[in-house]
Order: sequence, then C-alpha cells, then structure tokens
Amino acid sequence: MNPSVYTFAIAAATATGVVVRPFRLPEALWAVAGAASILGLGILNPGQVWTGVTKGTDVYLFLIGMMLLSELARKEGLFDWVAAIATSYAKGSPKRLFLLIYVVGAIVTALLSNDATAVVLTPAVYAACRAAKVNNPLPYLLICAFIANAASFVLPIANPANLVIFAGGEMPSLERWMTTFLAPSIGAIVTTFVALYLTQRKTLACETLAIDVPRPDLSLPARVAGAGLVITAIILLVASAAHLDLGMPTFIAGTITTLIVLSVVRQNPLHIIREISWSVIPLVAGLFVVVEAINQTGATALLAQELRSLSAHSEARAIAFAGVGVAFLSNVVNNLPAGLFAGSAVGLAQVSDRVAGAVLIGVDLGPNLSVTGSLATILWLAALRREGIHVSALSFLKIGIVVMVPSLIVALALL
Repeated sequence: MNPSVYTFAIAAATATGVVVRPFRLPEALWAVAGAASILGLGILNPGQVWTGVTKGTDVYLFLIGMMLLSELARKEGLFDWVAAIATSYAKGSPKRLFLLIYVVGAIVTALLSNDATAVVLTPAVYAACRAAKVNNPLPYLLICAFIANAASFVLPIANPANLVIFAGGEMPSLERWMTTFLAPSIGAIVTTFVALYLTQRKTLACETLAIDVPRPDLSLPARVAGAGLVITAIILLVASAAHLDLGMPTFIAGTITTLIVLSVVRQNPLHIIREISWSVIPLVAGLFVVVEAINQTGATALLAQELRSLSAHSEARAIAFAGVGVAFLSNVVNNLPAGLFAGSAVGLAQVSDRVAGAVLIGVDLGPNLSVTGSLATILWLAALRREGIHVSALSFLKIGIVVMVPSLIVALALL
C-alpha cells in the first residue's frame, strides 16, 4: 500500500483519538501512538521524527512557562481574588457581572493564554458565583470558554496555537502583529460578547445576586505571583517587539517566579510540578510528528500551491477560503493539528500577512463552534466536570453556531 495512504489513515485515527478520546484514554496517548506508528511503519526515519519533534521546542518552552505561572496563580488564590473583586463590583447586577467577567477573561487570555483562562479562571468564576449566591452559574462559565478563543489572537502570547502556526518559520514582529490583528481581534471580542449575551439574556433576566460579597485578602505569595505575571507579560511583549522567540523567555520567567514564590511560602516545588498537565507536551510533540509525515506526502505543498494561486487571483477570496475552511477544519480535527498543517502550508505558500492572518483567525476563533475545537475548550469541560456541571456537545453547538459564525465573519471582514 502507498505510504501516503498509511500516513493519512494514521493522521485521521490520531485526530479522532485526540478529539473523541475512545475508552477515555488521554489525548496525549493517541498523539504519541500516531507518531510511534509513523516511525514503526518506516514512513519517517528516526532523524525525520526527531526533526518533527524539535520543530515544537519553542512551543514546549512556552507551554511549560505558562503552566507554571497559571498553576502558581491558581494555588495562591490570585484568580479567586480577581473573580471576587469583579463580583463585588457587580453590585447585585447579573448583567454587570456578565460584562465584568468577560473583561477579566479577555485580559487573562491576552496576557496569559487561552488555556489559563480555561483551566484557572473557570473554577475561580464558579467560586465567585457561589459566593454571590448565583442560581445558575452556566452563563458566566460559558464566558470562560468563548472568550478563551475569541481573545486568543490579540497578542502572539494569547494562544499556543499561534506559536504552532509559525513553528519552524518566522513569527511576525509585535508591530506587524498589531497592524494585522488589532482590528479583527477587537471585532471578534465585541461580536462574541454581543452574540453570547443574546443567547443568555433570558437566564440573566431571571437571576439575582447577593450584593455584599466578601473580598478575600490578597496574600503576599499571591501578590508575588501577580507581579510575576505582569513582568512576564511585559517581557513577552518586548521579546515579540524585538522579533525574538517567545518560548525561552516564558520558560525563564515562569521558573524564576515560581522559585521566588516558593521561597516566600517555603514550600517544596514538587507541589506545583505535580499539578501541571505535563501530558500536553507529548500531545503537541506527537502532532508535530504526524504533520511532518503529512508534509512528506506532498499534501501540504499542494495546498500551498492552491493557496498561492488563489491569493494571486483574489486576496479577498483567499482570505475567506483560508479563514472559513480552517475554522471548520479545526472543529473536525481540533485546532492544534489543523494549525500545524495549515501553518506549514502558509509557510510554503509565502502569502501576504492578511492571508496568513486569516488562517490564524480560523485556527483561533473557529473552535468556538464545538466542544472539541480547541484544547482550551476541552480543558474548560474538564474544569466544569470537577464542579459537577455537565455541558453536552449539542447544547454547546447550538450556542456556538450563534456566537462563532458572526464573529468569524466580522474578524475576516476587518482583516
């Protein structure tokens, strides 16, 4: 049988395993199994497999640094404090609380990544809703899922998928990034808010909140963690402006902040290390290998040629094709493999910033359609389950259609 057939069969099985999680096995297991199958069948030799793995080095460092910072902030109660402050400022108004949580979610996503919004802010919002005696916390929890994707292209650091798309290529400078994505990101954030609010307005109209919500004290370790987050954000913005890779600065900042906080509270670092979702690293590495194998089939080159040809004929049509196509593909196979594949094609096609931007918007914003679209949404679902709340794929899809489609259209139009 043709090696290309084996490659696409393995890629399809890997994507299905990551999205569906048969037998409730971890997503990382399916990605690693796909990479191992590619090596075992001789589709790629060990050197080529290693090349695929090393292409994600900057992404791994970025993820480790952000996971350290996120877990530190969660453990020290920083996000619980932020959510409680937002709840107290709501002054008993469900609509005001909805807006405040949305703003907090946008800031956290932009400065700390969408995975942090899903993993850390979600339980904090639930705790704040419980303190405010909210009858139905779901409208506020939905914010954490949708803003995590809608605000994930405000800055390069807002989504690991942004680094994935440009892995092995050239990450745009901060100036180029803001020129390309500022207007589309604002449009996506505002449109997502309006659409999501319209889907939840009836529930919010029936809601009542406690007015006197206690504000927890912010401990010294939490303040140090907060300072570390702010300093990290500044460092990453400077690194991005200087056209430097973001992985190593994030890793160093996360490690130093963690060590400082642990020295203040005199705790063993193992307490933090054990809580980090390390399985994300082999998950991403396995996907890099699978996409490296797909590149060997020529499919990426073919897509790049079509994209280049379409862009030369009509840039507007190329933007629409790339953005909408990748957005829906991300919901079929998850946005990480979709981003890897599409990013490789964009690198080969050497298209304009706007066409490349359409691909990134599709990868970042498209997953708001379904619960399997992005890693952030999958992590959000897991956070909800820990609180005993279950959201079905169908109910999320009904909201996702209303929220994602107009947001995508607005963002691509502004692009």
